[in-house]
Amino acid sequence: MNAIVVKNLVKNYGTQNILKTVNLTIEKGEFFSLMGPNGSGKSTLVSIITGTTPITKGVVNVYGHNLFEESKNVKSLIGYVPQENFSSPRLTGRENLLYFAQLSGQDKITAKKWVDDILEKMGLTEDADKLVSKYSGGMRKRLEVATALVPGVKILILDEPTTGFDPAARKMLLGSLLEINREGITIFLVTHIGEDAGVAKKVAFMKNGKIILQDDPKNLKIRFKERTTVDVKLAIKDTHIYNKLLSFNKGRKVIETVDGYKVYCDRPEEILPQINNYLNDIGSPSAKVELNPASLEDIFFFLTQQESRYDLEEEK
Repeated sequence: MNAIVVKNLVKNYGTQNILKTVNLTIEKGEFFSLMGPNGSGKSTLVSIITGTTPITKGVVNVYGHNLFEESKNVKSLIGYVPQENFSSPRLTGRENLLYFAQLSGQDKITAKKWVDDILEKMGLTEDADKLVSKYSGGMRKRLEVATALVPGVKILILDEPTTGFDPAARKMLLGSLLEINREGITIFLVTHIGEDAGVAKKVAFMKNGKIILQDDPKNLKIRFKERTTVDVKLAIKDTHIYNKLLSFNKGRKVIETVDGYKVYCDRPEEILPQINNYLNDIGSPSAKVELNPASLEDIFFFLTQQESRYDLEEEK
């Protein structure tokens, strides 16, 4: 049985067509990731699957149940973690979990046992009795994932859960999600970060209200192997170098990264010697120029023509 099946889904707001015949299947126990730029329709899709937004046309089934004909049965199967924090900072981690456990209908004894178990699973036992206001961003998100995993939940849906995280916090949360998935919970992760999407079994890309491509991460990198990028690492970045890289690339995209520039091009092997010669001419012998295979973020850019995570972070 499939966990989620979306057939010919259409969503209109007045005359505005937000979702345009979306078809999507997520297998039972699968780790599925959805990437898409702002305004692509992914948030609307998630709000429909979680049962908070009605559809205009189409069908959504969750573990064989029609979402809108059997909404009570369906909603109990889904745990949802939004991007915005929802745990109370005035309560401890344990108190937050006990509150949500009892809200879901558990008696006190059952709730206490579940809380102890989920705290251990999420690596929060030692901090369980601290106020959530004292938690780091990563700890708080792990607590909220725990909150969404009340007994009976079979699907965990997360919206941009690692935004703003440092690498260690991101790695810890993704590790927790992989462990949850290994225990049989279906994961539906919405993200624009390639590192996050890369842990999934299958990745889909959404643009202008449609799913434009889906495949597993390894196959995607093989399919886009010609989209190798030229990474230029420099001690000092400046506008003159940026403009020169643009001229070599004949108007194709060049973006600023943490330690230099990334050049997107169709024939990187032709541009590479030009870049090396130019950097030598201007006296930048310490510059490092590398050809790198396309990452999921690069594929995301090619498919949607959106900025990479580096640009998104610098705009903030």
